[in-house]
Amino acid sequence: MPRIKSAKKRMRQTKVRTATNKTQRSALRTAVKKARSAAPAESAAAVKSAEVLLDRAGRKNLLHRNTAARTKSRLAKAANAAAKQA
Repeated sequence: MPRIKSAKKRMRQTKVRTATNKTQRSALRTAVKKARSAAPAESAAAVKSAEVLLDRAGRKNLLHRNTAARTKSRLAKAANAAAKQA
């Protein structure tokens, strides 16, 4: 346990940020999974909501920007392929 006042404060801040990041990351992963498994009819809406969360995660350093962009690209590519087959 930290003894220095600033270290105690850092510990409190880290705890709050970790909780926030965990919920945001969980919501992001859920949205991406829903977009991947969505039927072609509602695929566009699911992909759009996942893209919004991916963009936000990239801006806030929850994910690396390139990782977010790559995931968005793959989701769009899969949605387009599913729409062509349907």
